[in-house]
Amino acid sequence: MLTAFTSLADIERLEQTPREQTAPHRSPYALIRAAAGRFPEREAFTFLPDAALDSAPRRVRYRELLVDIHRAANLFRSLGVGPDDAVALLAPNTPEAHLVLWGAQLAGRVCPINYLLQPDHIAALLKASNAKLLVALGPNGELAVWPVAEQVVQHHAVPLLQIRVGDSVAPGVPVLQDLLAGQPDMLTFEPDLAPERVVALFHTGGTTGAPKLAQHTQGNEAHTAWFAHAFYDIDEHAVEINGFPLFHVAGAFVYGLSLLAIGARQVLPTLSGMRNSGFVQRYWHFCEREQVTHLACVPTVLAALMAVPVDADIRRVRAAYTGGSPLPSELAARFEAATGIAVRNILGMTECAGLVSIEPLRGPRTPGSAGLRLPYTEVHAVPWRDGEAVLAQRCAAGETGVLVLRGPHVSPGYTDAARNAGLFEQGWIVTGDLGHLDEAGRIHITGRAKDVIIRGSHNIDPGLVEDAFLAHPAVALCAVVAEPDAYAGELPVAFVALKPGHTIGADDLLAAVAPQVYERPATPKRVVLLDTLPMTAIGKVFKPELRLRAIEIKLAEALREWAPGVPARVQALERGGRQTALITVSGPPDEALRERLMKGLAAMAVQTELRFE
Repeated sequence: MLTAFTSLADIERLEQTPREQTAPHRSPYALIRAAAGRFPEREAFTFLPDAALDSAPRRVRYRELLVDIHRAANLFRSLGVGPDDAVALLAPNTPEAHLVLWGAQLAGRVCPINYLLQPDHIAALLKASNAKLLVALGPNGELAVWPVAEQVVQHHAVPLLQIRVGDSVAPGVPVLQDLLAGQPDMLTFEPDLAPERVVALFHTGGTTGAPKLAQHTQGNEAHTAWFAHAFYDIDEHAVEINGFPLFHVAGAFVYGLSLLAIGARQVLPTLSGMRNSGFVQRYWHFCEREQVTHLACVPTVLAALMAVPVDADIRRVRAAYTGGSPLPSELAARFEAATGIAVRNILGMTECAGLVSIEPLRGPRTPGSAGLRLPYTEVHAVPWRDGEAVLAQRCAAGETGVLVLRGPHVSPGYTDAARNAGLFEQGWIVTGDLGHLDEAGRIHITGRAKDVIIRGSHNIDPGLVEDAFLAHPAVALCAVVAEPDAYAGELPVAFVALKPGHTIGADDLLAAVAPQVYERPATPKRVVLLDTLPMTAIGKVFKPELRLRAIEIKLAEALREWAPGVPARVQALERGGRQTALITVSGPPDEALRERLMKGLAAMAVQTELRFE
């Protein structure tokens, strides 16, 4: 294992040694096999069947995990999955899903898919990934994935396997666990562990077109997973709660394979993960029972946990790592003060196997920072001119530009190479994030050159939502932007101008269009009807103004909820490249009211200033 990082100097010192020596295992399988060889009896997974503290968890040891990965790989090969074929996975984060994730990468490729997508959209992803098999969570009373899977195969005929949950199965459909039991414990074929081999396809939202399939090589995934532990300051004794789904790179790599690579343990909280309200209410008790040391979060999880009394012994919990959406500094400070648990930030992308940078646990938390780059990678801020990154130039420390990166974790591109333009350029990823690097090498994100909306770490393409509205006969123009949200980080909101002579209420329009939106999480929170939308000089909708309007509407609504009857006004503006909300409360200073309002505002990913007058 690597010595924990504290600063960029530690990373640069490590880079004096060839990467082949500091990271000898260049595939996920090699990492897991090495960990199982060192710690065969240690637990890899602790799966919680429900949110009851007296329910016995299911515990999977590393030697069992390795054998079952072999069995899964053998099974998929026996079913005709070859190196260029994919096994599609439609399931939450369970031990069986991990067997599919890692076993499919040995036999061919894996394509984990968000089960909240519409069935026809999932079917399109199966076709694009060249999926030869679909493995889905079987019938159960907690998470309705199986009805979606049945609809998917009607759209795209493909053999279907089910993951049995308890004793419940769909009759006539093969069960994964039963098929695995008939496979040999050792691999029946010689796996190709070349770092450059493509083994995974992860779908991702973008700013144009339908969601894309990003290719991952074995080297991409191994690189992020191996070096993460030096930032987290963990070893094989670490225990982490990983409630992220495996169709998201955070669940699979940032908080998943990074733990498997070193023989540490993951607690998987029920089929519905952090959406299980009962588990969230008993979160701290589970931390005490399972001796948890690290928490895998997004900012909205931090906000939710702030409302849960700390009525258990959580002294072993050292850190809460968070990413997926901007981390409000006030929220991080309040969480640390309330729980005594250090908060550290992460920046990641699907297109680089989940990680760009991490704040080291042994270093300070710096407000606004997303941490330090991974070893053997480059991250720079470069000028952004006429909608393009100027890759040949570098911004000075503290100077804002668009962030670009390259390194062993960078994907070879999308399955549809036509979609690479603008993101994959000359060996670099042009992130679309605006920001800078400070003198210490820390990465700061200050905005986005792209319009993508991030709802609870889920990327939403506003263009696709706008298309759904524009298909309505009453809609002339539509612009979808993000509004801040304490739970989801961001939510889509639609600003609409109607055609002359047409009338329809905002709620009625939303009800009519919602079924046509390409996925449920992309459905706007609200529709705002305007006579005209703000336009640029060349006739494009000017979204920055609408983003500010969305902030004003949301915060004004929140203030009425938090302080009923208290007169207040909200003005949102751009200041120093950041969206800032100026909140003015009428009346003399009231510290109790200030505290109540700042507590609510802390969970919003918007810089705020509160004053009384």
